Amino acid sequence: MAKLLYIEASPRKDRSRSTQVARTFLDVYQKSHPNDSIQTLDLWATSLPRFDGATIDAKYAILSGQAHTPEEAQAWKSVVDVAEDFKSADKYLFSLPMWNFGVPYIVKHYIDVLIQPGLTFSFDPQSGYKGLVTGKKAAAVYARGGAYGPGTGMEDYDLQSKTLAGILGFIGLTDLVNIFVEPTLGPQEVAEAGFTKAEQLAISTAKSF
Repeated sequence: MAKLLYIEASPRKDRSRSTQVARTFLDVYQKSHPNDSIQTLDLWATSLPRFDGATIDAKYAILSGQAHTPEEAQAWKSVVDVAEDFKSADKYLFSLPMWNFGVPYIVKHYIDVLIQPGLTFSFDPQSGYKGLVTGKKAAAVYARGGAYGPGTGMEDYDLQSKTLAGILGFIGLTDLVNIFVEPTLGPQEVAEAGFTKAEQLAISTAKSF
């Protein structure tokens, strides 16, 4: 039995196109993998650790090879808990809208807590960085108002999928399927065609995920 962790990053909930397509994915996935479990992590309903004070001091203590103070150890445990929950999954599904060409700040907060030495990556002076979350697969549903794919002239502005794919690749998650819901704005028939295309890819991906 495998565990799928679904990470939801839109505050619009039922009105969110990324969430709608992700839920289609989950429905099909559950029917195709009835013995698997699904955990939902709604980032807007999650209390993520603040990365200041004792928490940031705890990180630099690790980087410099120093022992944690009791306060640092307590603060660092909340970071470890986030990373261990993430690593407990076998598969991942992300859904997120584009904000100002990039990702919502809540996603950046999650990334900044998650990407930590010894938890999701390691570093060796000889071999460099190494991701510690390997042998797993992921899918990401991205919604954006315009079109940013090849040939649109807007490719360089897609800091949404580039950010997530880059971070996931850094920690070892390189088996990633991208599902784009675009454009969500503009003529209704164009937006609906983009939504339908994304749902079809979500369905086919979920069946074999």
